[in-house]
Amino acid sequence: MSAFLATLRAELYVARRSTSVWLLVLLPAFAVVLRASIVKLAESGEAARDALLGGGDDVPVASNAWGHFVDGFATGLTLLSLSLVAWAAWSFASDRDTGALRHVLIRRSSRTHLVLAKLCTVWLLALCALLLLTATTSAICALLWDFGPVVEDGYELIGSEEIREEVWLGLRLALIPLPTALAFGVLVSVLAQSATQAVTAALGISLALDVFKGVLGDAAHYLYARYQPSLIDQSYLQDVGRLVRGYSDVMIDPQVLALNEWVPLPQLLLFLVLALLAVRRKPL
Repeated sequence: MSAFLATLRAELYVARRSTSVWLLVLLPAFAVVLRASIVKLAESGEAARDALLGGGDDVPVASNAWGHFVDGFATGLTLLSLSLVAWAAWSFASDRDTGALRHVLIRRSSRTHLVLAKLCTVWLLALCALLLLTATTSAICALLWDFGPVVEDGYELIGSEEIREEVWLGLRLALIPLPTALAFGVLVSVLAQSATQAVTAALGISLALDVFKGVLGDAAHYLYARYQPSLIDQSYLQDVGRLVRGYSDVMIDPQVLALNEWVPLPQLLLFLVLALLAVRRKPL
């Protein structure tokens, strides 16, 4: 146990002093701020145009912040997932290419400890990025819009408490597959022949899963990538984005939500076991 903690401390020491790591942590939050600013400018432009065409009699109504919050978080989480999967794939393979892993093994660490330390490090980086993303998304949405119930023609379609429950459920379900995706990046890093090959393979396979999950039919429900916010989004968070805007045509399947909670965990364990088995036979 002490050997693993020493390896983990070494990984965290390097990560804290890496500029690229800090950029990866900051990137999702920056993207959310940029997206929200562009959306707000577009809304202001449309409101000004409508006021001019209408003779200036209409008073623009501020849109609800909940929909922008969900959209911003989904955008940030998509960037966070892809960037940290790439970093997870790069980290182990890069240390192997430079010979740094041999020096660690010569001292007091083992191959198993190295893999577990790499995985725990990328999980901790994801946690830091998520905390920053959540705080930034909440702050920028509160600054530019108003959080409140969805009201149309004086009738409340969905209350604030119901919105909070749906948003919390959507965020929780969207985050469950993230550790599995990062474990997949570590597995690719162990199996690849070089850092370049590892990053290319990890991103390529992740994007391929995103593209082809739509043609897998019901089989996609048993794939962790099905439940992640992504470029081709089929996650429950996308449905939440419609629900908090008052759309009533959103179909929710309780069985799919249950699979969302349970499918990623076995695949996480599978990726971890494969990585631990592969690193024992991989020449370092």
